[in-house]
Amino acid sequence: MDKRCILILLDGLGDRSHPQLGGLTPLQAAHTPCLDRLAAAGANGLYHATFFGQPLPSENAHFALFGGLPGEFPGRGPLEALGAGLALSPDDVAVLTHFAHIGPDRDHRLALLRDKVAVSPDEAETLFRSVDGFEHDGVKISLHPVGGLFGVLVLRGDVSPFVTDTNPMVDGRLLPPPLPRSSHADDPAARRTADALRAYLLHAHRTLANLPFNRERAEAGLVPADGLVTQRAGRLVPCPSMGARYGLRGLCITSGVLFAGLARFLGMDFLSAPDTGDPGADLADRVRTALDRLDDFDFIHVHTKTPDQAAHTKDPLAKVRVIESLDRGLAEVAERLTDDPRILLAVTADHSTPSCGPLIHSGEPVPLLFAGEGVRRDQVTRFDEVSAAGGALGSMRGREFLFSVLNLLDRARLAGIHDSPDPVEYWPGDHPPFILDPKE
Repeated sequence: MDKRCILILLDGLGDRSHPQLGGLTPLQAAHTPCLDRLAAAGANGLYHATFFGQPLPSENAHFALFGGLPGEFPGRGPLEALGAGLALSPDDVAVLTHFAHIGPDRDHRLALLRDKVAVSPDEAETLFRSVDGFEHDGVKISLHPVGGLFGVLVLRGDVSPFVTDTNPMVDGRLLPPPLPRSSHADDPAARRTADALRAYLLHAHRTLANLPFNRERAEAGLVPADGLVTQRAGRLVPCPSMGARYGLRGLCITSGVLFAGLARFLGMDFLSAPDTGDPGADLADRVRTALDRLDDFDFIHVHTKTPDQAAHTKDPLAKVRVIESLDRGLAEVAERLTDDPRILLAVTADHSTPSCGPLIHSGEPVPLLFAGEGVRRDQVTRFDEVSAAGGALGSMRGREFLFSVLNLLDRARLAGIHDSPDPVEYWPGDHPPFILDPKE
């Protein structure tokens, strides 16, 4: 019997304690009978993709969960570009960008006045069209929409990804200029890239500020979208697929361009699942889809962004409501997950997203559970950040998650075994047959 893993990833589930919740985290405060039953049926622990205390974005955390090495990570920009269907060459640089309201102070210093601006789809199309296409010192820059006011800048020429961000990420803060990162301060390509980005962003600001609809918005007291901010430049790098390195046929079921790009980069299939506004119903539907595809895949990632989105409102009670909705949705399909002896179930998050304070993400580890045939059972009966710490899994980091999946799927490679010429992490490896030639 071939086992399969279904990973249910509750994005941004981890949190901090809050006075309005009696000193509990939203996950502790939420009523989660289904998640608690799953915790009681298996092994629990904590997970962090790198180091305790280091905040991570979803792309870095997922890359580690999926078994990638840090040096193989291409950056958020290229992943968004791949997810949008763009063709990137190994020499291209892709930079994440979005429209915002920016403006100078008395000293001509640009500040982020409003990071999120609401415009109509037609207005967004006008914005993208007005500032697409730019060239400076041999660097060609094109702008590609990926959703709403978010896009990707693709830079071509003698360019480098080692440049700084221009998005301060907090309203009211000054914009940092694009500069070569200190590690590449003397690199002509990094300097050229930073200079081209600076010229383009100034061009974009002047062009956008003079758009008729932006002037009309300002006159009407509405927030104009008169600038672009950038972050997380990157470039494609060689990286083995999940199948080549771990012997797993992978599928990602979720919404969002980022995860489409991550799946494409790692050789996983991607199935887009719409968000309807009902977190629990959406999660249940995605799990049902995963169950229907068990014969086709060995590792299925079922993802929801809703806990992270709720935490970004900085309302702990909103996050509690989302968690409880997800638990109700999971209860609709939990029996199918636990009754099928082929299924190794994993439930965790990619990072913690605090529902208070200034941080976007925080560095606390998140709870993790495994349930299925052969999985050790510990004494944990609650699925939350504190209870999980007393479980049998201990504290797991980085690629240890995917190695644990291989182990529990009975595909773990015994150290020192080389049945394949390739440096694979699974067993048995793919190898040519040893043929007996009767003439020898």
